[in-house]
Amino acid sequence: MVVGFLLVGALAQAKGPVDGLGSVALSVLPPEAQQTQRLILAGGPFPYAKDGVVFGNFERVLPRRERGFYREYTVPTPGSRNRGARRIVCGGHPPTQPDACFYTADHYASFKHIAP
Repeated sequence: MVVGFLLVGALAQAKGPVDGLGSVALSVLPPEAQQTQRLILAGGPFPYAKDGVVFGNFERVLPRRERGFYREYTVPTPGSRNRGARRIVCGGHPPTQPDACFYTADHYASFKHIAP
């Protein structure tokens, strides 16, 4: 999708809070993240009620976009009693065809762009 590559290119040239964001191949993420990404692209069903809710980007680690652009999804953590800290945040419309997705293992403190 051309739009996704434009956003990725903009991220690579961005200054400020996204400097050093880095990227990661989906294939090296935990298997739970790979499954979550498949569910995102399929439109669900998601295991947690909060999956797919709007991500506010209050930490401002991701590029600024209009409210509602980003949505967050839980990446299950084996052995965790709750949702854990791992998430995938995707931006774009419709959510099943995101422009870009990002992985965080530390509950939004840092992100890596998931390379297409």
